[in-house]
Amino acid sequence: MPDPRPTPRSSFSIGPIPVAPDAPLFAVSGPCVIESEEHALAVARRVRAASEASGVPVVFKASYDKANRTSVTSYRGPGLQEGLRILAAVRAETDLPILTDVHEPAHVGPASEVCDVLQIPAFLSRQTDLLVEAGRSGAVVNIKKGQFLAPWDVKHAAEKVASTGNQKILLTERGASFGYQNLVVDFRGLQMMRDSGYATVLDVTHSLQLPGAAGGKSGGQPEYIETLARAGAAARVDGLFFEVHDDPPNALSDGANALELEKLENLLTRLKKIADLVRSFEP
Repeated sequence: MPDPRPTPRSSFSIGPIPVAPDAPLFAVSGPCVIESEEHALAVARRVRAASEASGVPVVFKASYDKANRTSVTSYRGPGLQEGLRILAAVRAETDLPILTDVHEPAHVGPASEVCDVLQIPAFLSRQTDLLVEAGRSGAVVNIKKGQFLAPWDVKHAAEKVASTGNQKILLTERGASFGYQNLVVDFRGLQMMRDSGYATVLDVTHSLQLPGAAGGKSGGQPEYIETLARAGAAARVDGLFFEVHDDPPNALSDGANALELEKLENLLTRLKKIADLVRSFEP
């Protein structure tokens, strides 16, 4: 069960974005997977514009490989070498911090040379070798809480990273399995994860997945994105995570639960007002 005594947190930054108990809300946003260099750059430019217009700092997210797709025939991405080249181009043009998934320890070194944040996928959130290698990289490590983990147990994954001396850790809620092909967010868990001493992110769009519910791929309920995001902002998360796409029905991965890119700016603007209000209540 959770320890009722909050643990003091360390502060760090993701590029120019502060992550601290008193820092403003930040967002993580981008397409699920790199579809092409042209597409990644086009989406990143619009993500940056939405960030500047809303006043919410954004980390750009895209994966060079999605090794946990439902079907063996699903598109996985351009691979490590080409994917990191594209992410480096995105960073060079937009100056946005970059986040990408890593699935095996051998990928950590190359990915950390390009990316600010290394993300541990939910299905790998107990993989000790991967967590320790990510910690040794010195990059910020974002641990997606497995759908099978209690909120108070994810701290053990964080401690594997912290054992390397790296305290730059994010814990991300992305829903817990709720029967077959459904997920639910327990909002008590967000406070539990924060009280364990780590910055907490709510992955809004993945929490609205319907895993495997569309045959050989996952379905989703994007109509509830704003509802869930508002609740997360009110619950005082440090960051909110949205996968976005300019054409979700034709996205090569996770389009069923993605936010339409054109809606990002207005959504971030509204969420900032909620987050700022909640933070104004704090001593």
